[in-house]
Amino acid sequence: MTEKDYLIALSTFVAFGPQRLKLLISYFKKASKIWNASKSDLLDVGLSAKTVENFISHRDTFNLDDYFKKLEDLNIKTFILFEDNYPANLKEISDAPFVLYVRGNLEKSDSRSVAIVGTRMMTSYGKEVTNKFATQLANFGITVVSGLALGVDAEAQRSALSAGGRTVAVLASGLDIISPYANKALALEFIKNSGAVVSEYPLGHQPFRENFAVRNRLISGLSKAVIVTEARIKSGTFYTVNAAANQGRPVFAVPGPITSPASEAPNYLIQNGAKLVTKVSEVLEELNMQTMVNPKLVEKVMPDTKEQAKILNILDREPLHLDELVRISGLQTNKISATLTIMEMKGMVRNIGNGVYKKT
Repeated sequence: MTEKDYLIALSTFVAFGPQRLKLLISYFKKASKIWNASKSDLLDVGLSAKTVENFISHRDTFNLDDYFKKLEDLNIKTFILFEDNYPANLKEISDAPFVLYVRGNLEKSDSRSVAIVGTRMMTSYGKEVTNKFATQLANFGITVVSGLALGVDAEAQRSALSAGGRTVAVLASGLDIISPYANKALALEFIKNSGAVVSEYPLGHQPFRENFAVRNRLISGLSKAVIVTEARIKSGTFYTVNAAANQGRPVFAVPGPITSPASEAPNYLIQNGAKLVTKVSEVLEELNMQTMVNPKLVEKVMPDTKEQAKILNILDREPLHLDELVRISGLQTNKISATLTIMEMKGMVRNIGNGVYKKT
C-alpha cells in the first residue's frame, strides 16, 4: 500500500480528526507507521487507552480491500491534503481534513466559490433572494457551496444548477449515504452534470447530529465568503458563520423584514459586523473578483440579448429604479436583476444609488 492508501485507511477511524492526525504524523512521520503502530507506541504519543483500544480493534477487523473496492464502485475520488489537486481554499484552513472524499468533479475554477447558507424553514422571501444570489453567482462562473439541507441550502444549489453553474455540497456523512434523502436526486443530478458532493467522513458513516457543526467549517473553508440569506437566531447557520470568522472569510447577510423570525439572524449579523448585501456585484467587488469573470462565460450564459436591448431602450429616456424597469419591461424581477448585474459588469449600465440604474 502507498502512503496515500494508509492515509485513506486512517480516515476510516473517525476518532482521528485533523488535529489528532496532525499530531500523529508529526510523531510517526508516515501514515503507514501510524496504521501499524504498536499499542505502547500509540500510548506514548498521549492517546487515551480507550482510543488506542478502539483503534487497534478497528484496524484488526477492517477490510481495506473491500473498502477500496467500494470507493471504486461508487466512483469516489480521494484528495489528499499534500496533493496539488486538493482544493486550494480548503488547504488554507488550520483543520483541513487530510482526506477529502469526492463524488463528481472538483475543478481549479472552484477556488472562485461562495457559500450560501440559511434556514431549513425558508420563507417565500428567502427563496426569492437565495435564488437571486445563487443564479447571479452561477452566471458569473462562481461555484456555489452549501450543505444540501432542506430550505436555503438546496434552493441555492438547485438555482445554481438551473443557471448552468457549478455547485458543491458538503455532507455530514459518508458519500454512500446522501442525506437528506429528499435531496438525493438533486445531489445525483449535479454529481452527473456540473458539480460535486464532498465529505471528510468515510463510507458508511451516518449523519450524526454532532457531525453537522464539524461539517460546516468545510462549507466556509471551501469558499471565499459566506452569504446568509435567511436564518433564525438559534440556528446551525451560526456554526458556519463562526467557522468563517475563524478562517478569515468575510460574511455577508441579506437584510429582511424585521417582523420575520427567518430574518433575525441576518439582521443580527449586520448589526454585529457582517456586510449588508443586496446584490451579487457587491460581493464580487468586496472579494475583488470582478476581474476574474470570464467575458466568454458571460456571453455563454446570456446568449440572447433581447433583455439587454429592452433595458437599454428603456434607460435611453431617463435613469429608473429596478421596480420601474420591471413594470415597464414586463420581465420578471429575477430576470431583470440578473441581467442588470451582468450589464453593470460589462459597463453598459451603472447603479447610481438606491437601486436606480442609468445607461452609461
